[in-house]
Amino acid sequence: MDFLNNNNSFPDVSKATEDGLLAVGGDLSAVRLLSAYKKGVFPWFEDDNTILWWSPDPRFVLFPEDLKVSKSMRQVLRNSDFEVTVNKDFAAVIKACAASKRPGQDDTWITKGMIEAYTKLNALGYAKSIEVWLDNALVGGLYGVDLGNGVFCGESMFTKVSNASKVGFISFVQNTDYKLIDCQVYTNHLESLGAIDISRDQFLGYLG
Repeated sequence: MDFLNNNNSFPDVSKATEDGLLAVGGDLSAVRLLSAYKKGVFPWFEDDNTILWWSPDPRFVLFPEDLKVSKSMRQVLRNSDFEVTVNKDFAAVIKACAASKRPGQDDTWITKGMIEAYTKLNALGYAKSIEVWLDNALVGGLYGVDLGNGVFCGESMFTKVSNASKVGFISFVQNTDYKLIDCQVYTNHLESLGAIDISRDQFLGYLG
C-alpha cells in the first residue's frame, strides 16, 4: 500500500492488499479521479481527511446483455408512472445518495469533498446521473463515471419509493450501449440483476 501526495501517481494495482486497498492520500481533483478510473481504481472512504483508493480482486460487474429482469419488474416497467431521465439533476442525485441510510453503515461514504469532486466531473462531461421521477418528485436515481471507452463505473444509487432505483438502473442498462457496467463490489441487489465477479485482470482488459 502506497501513500500519495498531490503529485505522484498510483502504484500498480497488483500492489493492492488482499481486500483491495491500493493507496492512501492524494486529492480528489478531476485529473486524479480520471487517472484512477482509467487504471481500475476508485476512492471509497468516510473521512475527507483520509482518502482511500481501492482496486479489488475480484471485481463485481454487469455485462448489459446478461441483465436479469424479473417478471414482476417487467410489469412495473410497463405499468408504472415513473419517468427516467439522464443528467437532468446530477447534484440532487448525488446528494440524495449521500443522505441515504445504508445497512451496516453509521455514516455516508459520500463526503462533502466527494460531492464537490463528482459534481465537477459532471460539469466536465465525465460523471453521469440517472434520475427517476414520480409526480415530478425525484424518487430514485444513480450516478457514476463514463470513461468514454464503453465502461460505465457505477458509484451509488438511492430510492425513496419501492422499485424506483431498480427502474432507473434497468432502464439505464437497457438504453445504453456500454460493454460493461462496473459495480465495484458485491451486493445481493445487483447480483439479482445479473452482476457477476470477474478477475481484476479481466476487468482491466475492458478499460483498454
